[in-house]
Amino acid sequence: MPPLTPEACAAEVGIDAAALDRLRAYADLLTTWQRRINLVGARTLEDLWRRHMLDSAQLFPLLPAGTQSLLDLGSGAGFPGLVLAILGVPNVHLVESDARKCAFLQEAARLTGTSVAIHRRRIEAIEPFPVDVITARACAPLSKLLGFVEPFLSPSTICVFPKGRKADEELTDSQKNWMIETTRIPSLSDPGARILILEDIRRRYDS
Repeated sequence: MPPLTPEACAAEVGIDAAALDRLRAYADLLTTWQRRINLVGARTLEDLWRRHMLDSAQLFPLLPAGTQSLLDLGSGAGFPGLVLAILGVPNVHLVESDARKCAFLQEAARLTGTSVAIHRRRIEAIEPFPVDVITARACAPLSKLLGFVEPFLSPSTICVFPKGRKADEELTDSQKNWMIETTRIPSLSDPGARILILEDIRRRYDS
């Protein structure tokens, strides 16, 4: 399969020209910084627009209408949180403990003219605050991830998690300790992957 082009990525999820230009600048910066620090898997740069940009941007149409805040855990190089902020999600919070990756996120946000809050600390150290949506990509297995998000959950909060080919296995394992209303969406970037939309998340002993 040939690498996905920026134009094809934009067509897949309806990205306008202005946002695509900002994503191009982001992609160029990522490629430059990757030579100095390990932001993403080196092999994934061969198909950056599929593996990172489309993988993140495909979440945008799945967010509830009127979303006013988003928390992205383990943001790394900004996927999916910074991409979603570039596409128009307001009040995006990026949580990343690695100082060098935070420096990259600050520069990427500046270069693309994107307003985000960057939290340079571990997830467990963040003072909980209410959010509409929580995202995380390649951060932790689902059972552990649910423990991270629990302090931020309100009755209306949803979690949108891109997961790989073990998505169903992770979901089954997590249901030993959690009650979850789940919607599975096929991934546009990987036919074997899934996007899990989780609502009404409760520990089983709370039932």
